[in-house]
This record gives sequence, C-alpha cells and structure tokens, in this order.
Amino acid sequence: MRIDKKMKIEEVIQTYPETVSVFTRYGVACVGCSAASYDNIEVGAKIHGIDTDQLVADLNASIASRN
Repeated sequence: MRIDKKMKIEEVIQTYPETVSVFTRYGVACVGCSAASYDNIEVGAKIHGIDTDQLVADLNASIASRN
C-alpha cells in the first residue's frame, strides 16, 4: 500500500506510526489534534503551506522498508 494525498492524516499515523516524524519535520502539528481525523494529507499540507507531492513522497519513503 502507498500513502496518497487523499488519505486522512489520522489513518496514515495509525497505520504507519513511523510517519509521525515526517509530519513533525514538516511542522504539521495535526498529529495530535482532532483535525487529523477529518483532514486528509492534501488539506493539511495546504493549511501549513507545504508542497503536497513532496510531503507524500517523504511519507512513502518513510514506509518503504515496510513494503
């Protein structure tokens, strides 16, 4: 499975806990807030002014050894 921009942040974190460090590095503090349960990665990236494609690429890189 690959992470994509339409996945909910909470879903990604629960499925792939190792992604927390990536979200943190990008300054996406949604990790611990209620927005993570309804915002997807694309929305979170836009809110924080982050390049969505780069964030998704880094998230997928963080889980690459798992696949």
